[in-house]
Amino acid sequence: MAILLGCIADDFTGGTDLAGMLVKAGMRTVQMIGVPREPVGDGIDAVVVALKSRTSPAGEAVEESLAALRWLREAGCRQFYFKYCSTFDSTPKGNIGPVAEALMRALGADFTIACPAFPVNGRTIYKGHLFVGDILLSDSGMKNHPLTPMTDANLVRFLQTQIEGKAGLVDHAVVSKGADAIRERFARLKAEGCNFAVPDAITNDDLMAIGEACADMPLVTAGSGIALGLPQNFRKLGLLPENLAADALPPTGGLRAVIAGSCSIATQGQVAVMREKHPAFNIDPLELARGRDMAGEALAWAKGKVEKAPVLFYATAAPEAVKAAQARLGAEKAGHLVENALAAIAQGLIAQGVGQMIVAGGETAGAVVKALGVTGLRIGPEIDPGVPWTTAITGNADETPLALALKSGNFGAPDFFLKAWDRLGNG
Repeated sequence: MAILLGCIADDFTGGTDLAGMLVKAGMRTVQMIGVPREPVGDGIDAVVVALKSRTSPAGEAVEESLAALRWLREAGCRQFYFKYCSTFDSTPKGNIGPVAEALMRALGADFTIACPAFPVNGRTIYKGHLFVGDILLSDSGMKNHPLTPMTDANLVRFLQTQIEGKAGLVDHAVVSKGADAIRERFARLKAEGCNFAVPDAITNDDLMAIGEACADMPLVTAGSGIALGLPQNFRKLGLLPENLAADALPPTGGLRAVIAGSCSIATQGQVAVMREKHPAFNIDPLELARGRDMAGEALAWAKGKVEKAPVLFYATAAPEAVKAAQARLGAEKAGHLVENALAAIAQGLIAQGVGQMIVAGGETAGAVVKALGVTGLRIGPEIDPGVPWTTAITGNADETPLALALKSGNFGAPDFFLKAWDRLGNG
């Protein structure tokens, strides 16, 4: 059977988040790291191509995304999905708007949605404004993000700064009436010259209705939440059977470790909780800049510890510490130093026998999977909303499967690092 849904994610952990949602909805899903060179094989309902384009220059992000779209079209996908963060991480110049418009032009589409809502993780949209929990996005910790500070919670207004077309609102009073009412509002917006609709969404029922209303759209752009509402459309067409084992993974084993590069508030809390119970090693970007081999030190430190219990390696720090390092080194250099060090630690841990690894932070996850030669991920059971376990696809069928959990910085409960192993259920 042909692949039903082809997805393009603007970072690695966001891609895993989306893939996990699709698996929960009964779609057998693989995530590919970068644009694939080969077919993904049989027995797959959805493919997520994960890029590292969220903070790239807009032109590069567009070029990469179009390359992913070409591969997905050649794979025979019936519908396409551009996935970005549930906090709409971007700047007034992009990259969400420019990428979405480029994909629309390539597909000959004249209308789509922009809906980062993910209520189960506290991301809701009301009157076009994005909320994080009970506060506006612009009042949340995202206002201090070092690369994509979000200072305007009005998605209609903010998206308008990024696009050549026009954006309009689908108010919750319409969304609450269901898919038919939403489609009618889409038609009115198109008649008014809009190319993008920003639908309010405060519950999963809203996402289901929005997803149903998008059944005939060539392209959907959203966070991972809309993934709840799209699989039902394929079932209605008889293209997707019920599949209660879509999250099945092969058995894995080996030692356990956590690598945290994200400096989000959620990851800061998770690091603090794990440090209370497990050995932890801190990676300091200023020491890396001085030439100190912190990766080597970390791996030497790990010997004798990782055999006994999960260990943690973290560059996670409070915003003021991050800003201080960036002020001295530059944001790009500081980021690259940390990513390279954590990726080297990941490689060394595999050599020490680690077979089950959690990685926190999109940029860190991208660096780690590249260093490990991972070309794709088979998506398995969910740990917390938006974060599943996976097994790595490396092209070497003789290797024991490596279990990876790639966690977006903003996701997960405070005890995420501690409870994740029980959800994997083996090893």
